[in-house]
Amino acid sequence: VQLQASGGGLVQAGGSLRLSCAASGRTFSRYGMGWFRQVPGKEREFVAVVSWSGGTKDYADSVKGRFTISRDNAKNTVYLQMNSLKPEDTAVYYCAADYYGTRARPDTSYEYWGQGTQVTVSS
Repeated sequence: VQLQASGGGLVQAGGSLRLSCAASGRTFSRYGMGWFRQVPGKEREFVAVVSWSGGTKDYADSVKGRFTISRDNAKNTVYLQMNSLKPEDTAVYYCAADYYGTRARPDTSYEYWGQGTQVTVSS
């Protein structure tokens, strides 16, 4: 599986962005899909995950109520809708795939990673 993340950019605090992660291959529906983010000098942190079936979602406490993860298996794409953005959301955001994953948070659970997309939130 190859993953291509897009949709990052510069936005003011309180604004919104929607990230997309397009996957290659015909087995996308077998993968749990996660979003992670990383700031230089810090460890990569979990943001959100949707199970392979789409029936289970989980969010980091820091984004709960502001971010929404979704998937469209017909388009081999997972999305991260980010609302009410804060400066502390600034990071490089990565999507990742976990074979038959349900709601894994550790990044070690994921077999495939996208290249990352930069999100910058100005105050």
